[in-house]
Amino acid sequence: MYNIKVGDELKIECYKHNGFLDRISSEATVLEITDDYLVVANDHTKLTDHFGRSHRTNEPAILFFYKKNWFNIIAQFKNHGLFYYCNIASPFTIDGRTIKYIDYDLDLRVFPDGGFRILDRNEYKYHKKIMNYSKEIDSIVRCELTNLINQKRMNSWPFQKEIVEKYYDLFRKIQKNKKN
Repeated sequence: MYNIKVGDELKIECYKHNGFLDRISSEATVLEITDDYLVVANDHTKLTDHFGRSHRTNEPAILFFYKKNWFNIIAQFKNHGLFYYCNIASPFTIDGRTIKYIDYDLDLRVFPDGGFRILDRNEYKYHKKIMNYSKEIDSIVRCELTNLINQKRMNSWPFQKEIVEKYYDLFRKIQKNKKN
């Protein structure tokens, strides 16, 4: 497995299919690591895009990365409720102290009322063409988007507020212990 443990701080690097580094998240605290997934959290973290521009996120987030599924899920605690931003992406890897994955453009936005919307279809079509996604990649991406939507419709893990709040409580406890 990986040489990381609960409480460790990692960076997150998001790549495109062509190997281009798209964005970097400066910090993520490990909350759980299993044979199937990794859960991390951050709060007002610095994001830097491929142009070198950076900003801080506006809220705490719990991030779910998978070793076999082609998506990752970000639960965001916004002022008006719990939102999910789901990236269709390759399974994650860890390189040293960095979580890495390839973003395949399609996203699923889930709203506090349970509604959702698929985002960035045109971006996916464009990148599929210019980066020459194979038929296999295209098939995986479409299948995983369907799997993700079904997971959301069934309110399966981690699309349950209690699960996300449990991880957020753990994150706050770890942060508090680091300050002491």
